[in-house]
Amino acid sequence: MAKEISKHILSYVLVLLLLYETVSFDLKKPCKSFVLYQHNIAYDSDNTDNATSATILNPLGLGSFLFGKFVIFDNPVTMDQNYLSKPVARAQGFFFYNKKSNFNIWVACTLVFNSTQHKGTFTIMDANPIIEPTRDLSIVGGTGDFFMTRGMATFKSDLIQGGKYFRLKMDIKLYECY
Repeated sequence: MAKEISKHILSYVLVLLLLYETVSFDLKKPCKSFVLYQHNIAYDSDNTDNATSATILNPLGLGSFLFGKFVIFDNPVTMDQNYLSKPVARAQGFFFYNKKSNFNIWVACTLVFNSTQHKGTFTIMDANPIIEPTRDLSIVGGTGDFFMTRGMATFKSDLIQGGKYFRLKMDIKLYECY
């Protein structure tokens, strides 16, 4: 009986080692990386045709850092800084200001790709301390070409034009690619 149990344990350990080798990944070297630019045009009652985001809940008056403001968006994503370039994806999601002591937002969005280069989605969810020059946000899953991916999106506010337009540079590094 003890011999049989030992065989089962050995088999189990060998299977675990085999699985470990097939699903491990190297955090030092991403399996895919690219830079994208997200373009946001805020709705302000006179730009209905061009707006790509809208505030659906204004600040509640609890402090001076827009605490409680909630914005939804459907922004074009390009490979370069030009807003008029052909989009390779759409960033669809929301963000809200979640801190009363300084400017901080929490973001949840899905990049939806439908181009000749990529098809599928991946989702970015994390805190985004917008006062920092660069911010690392988690990529928590995907579909299609990005099936079950994990990674990091480094955000940098590339251009801000008042409260109407901003461009966000996104340095994407994927560490789990199937």
